[in-house]
Amino acid sequence: MLKFWQIVLLLVLGVAMWGLVTLGVARHPEASLDYSGALWRHATAPLGGAISILLCKFVGRLSAPQMLPGIVIVGAVAMMLDAVAIRWFPALYGSSVKALMLVGADLMWGYGVALAMAVAWTSWAESRGAPLAGRV
Repeated sequence: MLKFWQIVLLLVLGVAMWGLVTLGVARHPEASLDYSGALWRHATAPLGGAISILLCKFVGRLSAPQMLPGIVIVGAVAMMLDAVAIRWFPALYGSSVKALMLVGADLMWGYGVALAMAVAWTSWAESRGAPLAGRV
């Protein structure tokens, strides 16, 4: 079970990670229309997922049983913020419907990869006695 202070830190991390990604998209919204760039972003998503998992582990001081719930909190916060931004502030993600659709697809891909990696990572760590997901 997560402690209150861990939840607070993970909520802050979720907002910060969402903000950094949104800033990148807002500064270069045309990048979503570049299909070769999209292939690169999709191919490197596991690296981003690994970095996200490590950040969650470090910032939240997560033990093995806390890894998956902690990572889910961060991802859920970022996804909810994306939903609010896409619904009420779509200009953050681009000026056309096509750009908005492609950014949304890229975001869903990234979240899916990160969450799948979190499940795989925690399952693997727990099966090995939690060497990678133990206390920091």
